[in-house]
This record gives sequence, C-alpha cells and structure tokens, in this order.
Amino acid sequence: MAAIVTGLIPILRTAVDTTTTYKCRSLWFGFLCMRLVVLFVAEMPWFKLDSDFSCNTTQDMCTRGCFNQHFDKPVMVAWNFFFILLIMSVLLMELFASHLRSAAQKRSSRQRKTTGELEAQGKSVSVPESEPPGKMVIDLHKDRGTVGFYLLSTVLRIMVEVWFVYVLLSWNLPKVDEGPFKCKSGICPEIHICLVRAAPEKRMSIYALASVSGLVIVTSVWFCLYSIFHYLCKC
Repeated sequence: MAAIVTGLIPILRTAVDTTTTYKCRSLWFGFLCMRLVVLFVAEMPWFKLDSDFSCNTTQDMCTRGCFNQHFDKPVMVAWNFFFILLIMSVLLMELFASHLRSAAQKRSSRQRKTTGELEAQGKSVSVPESEPPGKMVIDLHKDRGTVGFYLLSTVLRIMVEVWFVYVLLSWNLPKVDEGPFKCKSGICPEIHICLVRAAPEKRMSIYALASVSGLVIVTSVWFCLYSIFHYLCKC
C-alpha cells in the first residue's frame, strides 16, 4: 500500500496543478491513477509466481527448467514498462503545454516592456485583457498545430494501450489459461506434469488490466474523432 500511495502522490500533484490546463487534462491523469491502482492489485497474485509453479518431480533443477520454458515472456516487468510508456504519452502534452506557457510569458513580458516605453513617451496604449496571473488555458480552437500535437500524444496513448492488450492476451493469458500441462526441458529428459496455482486470480488480474486499457482506448479514440471534427474540420 505504501508503494501505491508513493506512486499516486506525484501524479495527483501534477493533476491539480492548474498553471496550465487543456481539454480533458484531468481525465488523462484520472486514467493514470486508475491504472496505477489496478496495476498494484493485479500484480498481487503474481508476486509468488515461482512458488506457485510446481511439477511432479523432486528435483528443483527440473522444475526451474520447466518454469523458464513455460514463462518464456515477461509479466510484471512488461506491465510496469507499459505503465511508464503511458505516463510518457501524458507527459508529452504536459511538456508541450509548459513550452506554450513559457512562450506566452515571454510575449507578455515584451508587450509590457513596449507598453512601458510608449507610456514614457506620453503615448496612450490600450492594454489587452490577459488571463488570471499564474493560470493559462490552452484554447485548441486557435492553433491547429497545438491540436495536431495533442492528437499525436493521444494516438501514442492508443498505440501503447493496444500493444499492452496484445501482450496481456497473447503473452500472459495463455500461460494461466490451461490446466496441468506436460513439460520436457533440456535439463531433464523425463516428461513432467506441471501446474500453476491460483490461476483464476491470475486470469482475473489480466482481465482487469485489459478492461482498463479498453476503456482508455475507447475514450482516446472518441476524443480523437471529436477533436478532428470539432477543432480541425469545425463541424
């Protein structure tokens, strides 16, 4: 539980930072928090995967050989890696938003300097209304380039989630979606019968992660279509 709280703190701190905001920003950070919680719960049945794997042999070397042969693809390391990629897809827009804020601050500084020089010369200058101090809202209607970058980060998020679902259903699920199986490793020539314990819990954890990813994919695809028609095509 301490690990999940430690992971949630920086995400929530960034989410509530309102210095720069844009469309659906809170939603994407909400998905990050949801993924982190589900990831923590989903990994619990896999913590003792080594001890959950057993074969009808008293030789540990044969059991380990069958274990390596059966689980030949990563599980929790792959899950954590995809979570990092998901964070990067969100932070990509955060970095771009920070760049836009920095550029806006520079323009505002130059404008104030020019206004001060003109007022010193006795000329009247109309000062345009600015946004509240310390806050900037990115208007996606004004700049197609910003919309394009936002769509890029969303498409990257979709690609990461689709790849993650493929890994879950093609790499991990088949390894726990069967009963006792025969194993013949290169270390031991005999055929052994092996079994993975707590298979239903492990399958449920995979289904939970796949469900969250499916929700993110559907939401991201809907937002891409909405952005294209609303901001680019202006329908």
